[in-house]
Amino acid sequence: MTWDLILRLLLASLLGGIIGLDREYRAKEAGLRTHILVSLGSAIFMIVSQYGFGNILQEGNISLDPSRIASQVVTGIGFIGAGTIIIHRQFVRGLTTAAGLWATAAIGLAVGGELYAVAVAATILTLAGLEVTTFLFRHLGVRNSFIAFSTGEKENLHKILDEVYDKGYRLLNYQVEHKQTGDTELFQVTMLVKTFKQSDETHLVNFIQKLPDLTIDKME
Repeated sequence: MTWDLILRLLLASLLGGIIGLDREYRAKEAGLRTHILVSLGSAIFMIVSQYGFGNILQEGNISLDPSRIASQVVTGIGFIGAGTIIIHRQFVRGLTTAAGLWATAAIGLAVGGELYAVAVAATILTLAGLEVTTFLFRHLGVRNSFIAFSTGEKENLHKILDEVYDKGYRLLNYQVEHKQTGDTELFQVTMLVKTFKQSDETHLVNFIQKLPDLTIDKME
């Protein structure tokens, strides 16, 4: 029995690690170690809920519901998932990573409950959901580009917006923060743009870089 339980923990760690490798490769907020621990921890909780109260059950007419701990894991994983979600100036990032952690916890519970085939299938489907869709969107050229830049020329803002609309890009979000020190003006801009061709993002970045008195602070 003991070795069987240890093998469950190893399998849960392996499956969680496979998903974690994908997230690590993508440089996401939760990577290899986080996914291993989430899957391993979920499996431990499931095993404990099934076998951890044998002495109590032998003392009298007592029945326990193993699903109660599993349901609490589903609730508790939300706190870890929330920690991977970043909200900055109305930009929300990390939702996919949070959902991946949620799925990884479910995989750990499945392994702990001896549903090995289900756990392996769920791992494959999770990776397919992460990677196949990424490949398809890249192949189609659809991409959301986050660009943050600073400029002292207000005219640059109009030029960039005109370029976005002229090229048919979709402006998903646009924020401008205006700072003035004496006669010096500074515009700090964050924008989220959806492009539709593989070369669109490169074209937009090159266009922005060529504008005078402008510095790109961040691009994702």
